[in-house]
Amino acid sequence: MDYINAFWVGGLICALAQILLDRTKLMPGRIMVLLVCTGAVLGALQIYQPFQDFAGAGASVPLAGFGNLLWKGVKEAVDKEGFIGIFLGGFKASAAGISAALIFGYLASLVFSPKMKK
Repeated sequence: MDYINAFWVGGLICALAQILLDRTKLMPGRIMVLLVCTGAVLGALQIYQPFQDFAGAGASVPLAGFGNLLWKGVKEAVDKEGFIGIFLGGFKASAAGISAALIFGYLASLVFSPKMKK
C-alpha cells in the first residue's frame, strides 16, 4: 500500500504543477519556486510531515518535499546555533541531495550529447 500511496500522491503533485503550466501564464521557474515555498510553509505549519509519513517518497521527492527539508534544516539549526542557523540550516540539510543532482547531471552530460533547438 505504501507504493500505491507514493504513486498517486506524487502523481497528483505533478498533475497540479502541469495544470498550473497549462492554464496560467506562470513560467516553469516560478512554479518550481511556488512548490518549494509551499513545502516550506506547510512544514512550518506542521502539516507536511504527517502528509509525508502517509505518502512516503511521493511527498518527499517532489519540490515541495525539498522545501520541507529546507524548513526542517533551518529550524534545527536555529534551535542549535541561533541566528546563524537561518543561513546554515538549509544548506546542511539538503547538501546530499544537491550534490547528487549536480554529480548525476554532470555524468548525464558526459553520456548524452544535447542538441540545441533551432
